[in-house]
Amino acid sequence: MSPVKRPEARRVAIVGGSRVPFARSDGPYATASNQEMLTAAVDGLAARYGLDVPGSVGELVAGAVLKHSRDFNLARETVLGSVLDARTPAYDIQQACGTGLQAVVAAANKIALGQTESAVAGGADTASDAPLGVNDRLRRILLEARRARSAGARLKALAQVRPSHLIPDIPRNAEPRTGLSMGEHAAVTARAWAVGRTAQDELAAASHRRLAAAYERGFFQDLVVPFRGLTRDQNLRPDSTVEKLALLNPVFGLDAPGPTMTAGNSTPLTDGAAVVLLASEEWADARGLEPLAYLTAYETAAVDFVRGDVAGGEDGLLMAPAYAVPRMLERAGLGIEDFDLVEIHEAFASQVLATLAAWEKRGLAPVDRDRLNVAGSSLATGHPFAATGARIVATLAKLLAEREGPARGLISVCAAGGQGVTAILERP
Repeated sequence: MSPVKRPEARRVAIVGGSRVPFARSDGPYATASNQEMLTAAVDGLAARYGLDVPGSVGELVAGAVLKHSRDFNLARETVLGSVLDARTPAYDIQQACGTGLQAVVAAANKIALGQTESAVAGGADTASDAPLGVNDRLRRILLEARRARSAGARLKALAQVRPSHLIPDIPRNAEPRTGLSMGEHAAVTARAWAVGRTAQDELAAASHRRLAAAYERGFFQDLVVPFRGLTRDQNLRPDSTVEKLALLNPVFGLDAPGPTMTAGNSTPLTDGAAVVLLASEEWADARGLEPLAYLTAYETAAVDFVRGDVAGGEDGLLMAPAYAVPRMLERAGLGIEDFDLVEIHEAFASQVLATLAAWEKRGLAPVDRDRLNVAGSSLATGHPFAATGARIVATLAKLLAEREGPARGLISVCAAGGQGVTAILERP
């Protein structure tokens, strides 16, 4: 039997992106589902690039972190509710805050291997419409009643129900292994890396200022589609300054002296969705579409944030990119100085600053702050967990396309569970 012919890996083009404006939780999108937001982002992309033509999209890959049971087949249901061809296959993916970027990577791999010509990838999340679980004791009683063989046995089981069992299980922003919230984990890391309050507030103010400037110059005109009355990110505060942020009280790390993390230098709970259109060069050429950039490398990593060097800062919950990026750059034969732009997901200002310090400790050159998150990032836009990766990919690709000549960009996304997803985008 002759072996299957394996095609050479192809370049993967980033053609464009689409997202709804991000909104603070319990605000304009309070009643919007993951599927509704993701469908709006997909339809915006389809309208821009003519994807409503049968067979135009090979696959849709997307996910959500906070999922209802009705979201069990989110990507496929989004296809069926959108203008895409109903015969477009789709599947869900989830890697906490890295979901959007990991969806892009999964779709890119199939394009690179010639298994499909085009794909839409991204994610959605709603902190407003988070699922509420049935009290676990009540769940067990109901299962016992369902298994009962007689009406008497069923009534006996149901007689165990108490008023306290009717209290639902509320989703918690806490790591199952430690019981600590992401913010509390970040506070530990901030102390370990001696990240100060002023530096955090400066980073947060710059994020708002740069996002506002990008909106004012029309940068997001072909990246953001209006949704439920919003035309730009609701969390954006154009008048944000270090002085104003300095007035806010710390909210994380209050168990130790000198807490520095506030609501102003941390991302708020957010609702939103974002997607990216990926394709082979042949697919783009046939449609007269010029790629914004190409996805050329990616890397994932994880740290032991339970038993590792947490107090020392090396293995903090959000520090996996400190390992992933050096590994990826070594494989690519590149250094930080080879990048025109750097995009670091701003889960917390302290986490960004700790990551920068860790890269330098591992021998990488310092990141020029004029190249970092030049159009703002999560501190200003907000952070709908599964949507952030796709937002960053589309933003960076367009920023690279605006530059004259070849350009290269780096993406770093930290994620719950002590994970990180990173990637390199290039404009030849």
